[in-house]
Amino acid sequence: MGNKNKTISFRVSQEKFETLREIAEERDLSLSAVFRDYVDLLVAHDGQVEVVPEHEITDSTDTSGTSFPPKVEVPKSFVREHERLELEAEHLREQLEEHKRYVTKLRQELDEHEDGEEVIQLEDLDGDEDEEEDPSYRIGSSFDESL
Repeated sequence: MGNKNKTISFRVSQEKFETLREIAEERDLSLSAVFRDYVDLLVAHDGQVEVVPEHEITDSTDTSGTSFPPKVEVPKSFVREHERLELEAEHLREQLEEHKRYVTKLRQELDEHEDGEEVIQLEDLDGDEDEEEDPSYRIGSSFDESL
């Protein structure tokens, strides 16, 4: 059936519900958006998500001694290459849009010309008549009529 959204329901105490609603209001989000973001984060990190207050983020460490959320250092060359590829992709998208506009313009011109005059396609001319009725032509100085 494809990609259908599923509903998850659970119960929380009134106090926790009010706290969650306050968090959502502070961030100008709906309560369901808060949960969707959390679930997306949980799925993206294969269940390795820890919810902590913002003031404790710098103090938080897991059992392996690394901080949460995990930090990865990326070489500048990778970042530059990524930015270059993003710019190239944007340029290609712009070229594609320009090409689509040009094709649309050509189709409109073709439609305008078709309205005013009859256009005969060469493919339509071929195959309508039998080959036996078509006279044969031979190019050259020696033409033998006995064939």
